[in-house]
Amino acid sequence: MYATIIARDLTKQAPHSPRERLNGFVIAMRATDKCRATINGSQGEYHYACPLDQQLFSFKGITGEQFKEAVQNSENYEDVGAWLLANGTHRTAEEIKKWSDQTEAYSLYNDPEKRASFVDNCTKLGLDPKKATLFDWLEADDRASFRAKKP
Repeated sequence: MYATIIARDLTKQAPHSPRERLNGFVIAMRATDKCRATINGSQGEYHYACPLDQQLFSFKGITGEQFKEAVQNSENYEDVGAWLLANGTHRTAEEIKKWSDQTEAYSLYNDPEKRASFVDNCTKLGLDPKKATLFDWLEADDRASFRAKKP
């Protein structure tokens, strides 16, 4: 069974977690949601081809425009995943897993230029910045954003 790409209205619902993997790739489901919402004009405060999405595109040696075209031509997430495997820089399953695991474990706390902002944002969300990953922060921010919008 294939998961049809739902045109999520990102003003009402968060995109997939960056942790959710598509053919092994972290970020891909989230990037697909943001891309489709941008095409439909329902991206809200989310930005397609942001620095997070660019990590995926860089790893695969593709551009945001190429990914956007693939999303437009795909009926389901599996089509996008198959496109990722077939296009750009060839990556083995081991390379994909290693990159995805490292990306999922990354913390902005370890980046001196971004640490202060990350600490501030984590603190506002009740996260321990010394233990939180970028993905922890994004998920908490998604939850907080949509909890605040409920009447």
